[in-house]
Amino acid sequence: MAKGLQGRLCTMLLLLCAMQELGCWAMHTVGQGPGEPGDPALLAGGRVKRGWVWNQFFVVEEYTGTEPLYVGKIHSDSDEGDGSIKYTISGEGAGTIFLIDEITGDIHATERLDREQKTFYTLRAQARDRQTDQLLEPESEFIIKVQDINDSEPRFLEGPYIGSVAELSPVGTSVMQVMASDADDPTYGSSARVVYSVLEGEQHFTVDSKTGVIRTAVADLDRETQDRYEVVIRATDMAGQLGGLSGSTTVTIVVTDVNDNPPRFPQKMYQFSIVETAPVGTAIGRVKAEDSDVGENTDMTYQVKDEEGVEMFKVTTDSNTQEAVITVQKPLDYESKKVHTVVVEALNKFVDPRFVDLGTFRDQTIVRVSVLDVDEPPEFRPPSNLLEVQEDAHVGSVVGVVTALDPDTANHPVRYAIDRSTDAERIFDIDAKTGAIVTGKVLDRETAGWHNITVLAMEADNHSQVSRASLRIRILDVNDNPPELATPYEAAVCEDAKPGQLIQTISVVDRDEPQSGHRFYFTLAPEATNNHHFSLLDIQDNTAAVHTQRVGFNRQEQDVYLLPILVVDSGPPALSSTGTLTIRVCGCDSTGAIQSCNSTAYVVSATLSPGALIALLVCILILVVLVLLILTLKRHHKSHLTSEEDEDMRDNVIKYNDEGGGEQDTEAYDMSALRSLYDFSEIKAGDGGGGPGEGAPGRNPSSELHALPQWVQSPDLDFSVFRDYICRKVEQADEDLSVPPYDSFQTYAFEGSDSPVPSLSSINTWSSGSEQDFSYLGGWGPRFRQLAALYAGRRGGEDSEES
Repeated sequence: MAKGLQGRLCTMLLLLCAMQELGCWAMHTVGQGPGEPGDPALLAGGRVKRGWVWNQFFVVEEYTGTEPLYVGKIHSDSDEGDGSIKYTISGEGAGTIFLIDEITGDIHATERLDREQKTFYTLRAQARDRQTDQLLEPESEFIIKVQDINDSEPRFLEGPYIGSVAELSPVGTSVMQVMASDADDPTYGSSARVVYSVLEGEQHFTVDSKTGVIRTAVADLDRETQDRYEVVIRATDMAGQLGGLSGSTTVTIVVTDVNDNPPRFPQKMYQFSIVETAPVGTAIGRVKAEDSDVGENTDMTYQVKDEEGVEMFKVTTDSNTQEAVITVQKPLDYESKKVHTVVVEALNKFVDPRFVDLGTFRDQTIVRVSVLDVDEPPEFRPPSNLLEVQEDAHVGSVVGVVTALDPDTANHPVRYAIDRSTDAERIFDIDAKTGAIVTGKVLDRETAGWHNITVLAMEADNHSQVSRASLRIRILDVNDNPPELATPYEAAVCEDAKPGQLIQTISVVDRDEPQSGHRFYFTLAPEATNNHHFSLLDIQDNTAAVHTQRVGFNRQEQDVYLLPILVVDSGPPALSSTGTLTIRVCGCDSTGAIQSCNSTAYVVSATLSPGALIALLVCILILVVLVLLILTLKRHHKSHLTSEEDEDMRDNVIKYNDEGGGEQDTEAYDMSALRSLYDFSEIKAGDGGGGPGEGAPGRNPSSELHALPQWVQSPDLDFSVFRDYICRKVEQADEDLSVPPYDSFQTYAFEGSDSPVPSLSSINTWSSGSEQDFSYLGGWGPRFRQLAALYAGRRGGEDSEES
């Protein structure tokens, strides 16, 4: 039937082409399109007019047949069926997906097409002369559209879906929206029309079939019962008709919390205990109210509801754990009250007004606090810390009494003491049993008007339980100090002074401090009652004025007047003292300005002023100090030089085990070690002898010189000379601590070179001392002078003995 229809359509195209007298393409298809103008360069015999050209084919997707699928046919009106025309196609899929019969122009699809991958193909058709391969007709473009079938199910591309809804939300509350996508052609049939439905969870949620909006189906969603739901949503194409394809997705719906649960204490009573000595602020314990809600809906505050608990305890909220922390607010006392009952209330911070009809969002519990007894130190009663005592109180007078009691039930006896670090001078004592504080020394308010001491109270049988109380003792003043002139007053009066002239105003001081204030009385002392030169006037304001009583004074007759003044205080008892006012007679100019006082000062001022005298004395003193300093430095320098000459000898006891290199060998050993300022004649003089032949009777100088080292030592050698010498040097070194010790012990283990003299060593010689000649030592220079003298003397002694 389809082929018959196609044959009729082809016949109609041929007729139209013949009527128009032009060459054209005939395409077997179901649609039509506008004609296209031909290419004049390709047409023979002038301009060719074109008619309607069918340029669109349709092919069904997902063809599953075994034979190639017929798509359509192209045909040229110039085709006479003799096979002289060759039909070809080019473009998308030409030669691979689509094949054309070159003779008939039939087009077939050789592969299975999928509209979801490609919806149409654009190709071009050509009619060529088989012999010359030239175009007989202009190239024409046509489209092969892939016709859709319902082969794609709806897919949820945005999953997984997670939504949320508040608990206790009303029915119909929107939760979220899901959308499925269908790859089929939405313009062809109902293949892409999707509807939604709930597969699982329909008892709690619904879904709009067209929009995919999920809504609540019940009003009693309770997070505390179930906090999440897994809802399966299905999407079906073909508008849900039978045979439509479907896809599904799982939507996780989380039920969020609202404050619909009040706090609740798991217990109606809690018990805690604490010692009575716990300081204020000590935590007693923690309680917590449970709340089934989560997040900020569990935030709560705690408070104490009863009056007693508010006074004694404080409740705070731990923001991290939402616990109530109960702390001590006032000191506890086991003897006063052993058990305290506290009512603690918990309430939510954030209350949702929508759920106030569910009840009060608060709860209460009872907390019993047991106070534990401990051994407490005594307590001072009353706590007054001010005592007063007269400064003239006798030693042992009672200043006051302190009282301390043991607050424990046992009521142990109390003993008292004074912390001596606060009363190091032991001015006060205390009775250990009664607590009476007495004076231990004479008091003096003028020396110390206040005393601060610390009194200790302790249990008689347990001195570790100690209490301290600070006492301030005020020393009350008594009138025990007479008034005195404020300063040693000195006044001056002119020689030409007139009677009644004011000379000096006098004031006094008194170390006492009477409560009513000072009041002093002034009068001339009895020894000045016959005074006719000056008068004293009490001004009644604790001062007095001295005036002249005569006309003119003569300093040549008397240049100084001493005026004794008696000062009396108001007591009680009234005390008095006498002070002296020194009045000098001075010469004044016409304006009353003092020029000079007394004759001595006048003479001195005429010659040299006091400032000049002081400067002169200072200069003389400086010169004397400089002279003494120079003399001291010279003496010290001379003493230092003498000490160097005497002590810088570096006496050594040296042991020689080899032959030296002589005086010119300065590298073998330190030549300074042989330096000695010791005068051998000093030794001989100290021993009472002169030279070798002038010794004292009974003393043989040659015997004293046998201390030199010898290879063969005679038993009669005498080392006294060297022993005395060494001992004397040791004593001098011990007495003088300012010089470093020069004594040393040196060993020379090798022999020098270039010595002009033979060896002195007796190690390699077997001759006796009498066979050796030491006369050559005299030519070795001053360093060997003493050695040459020693051996020369010894040699002479031996010769005399032999003779």
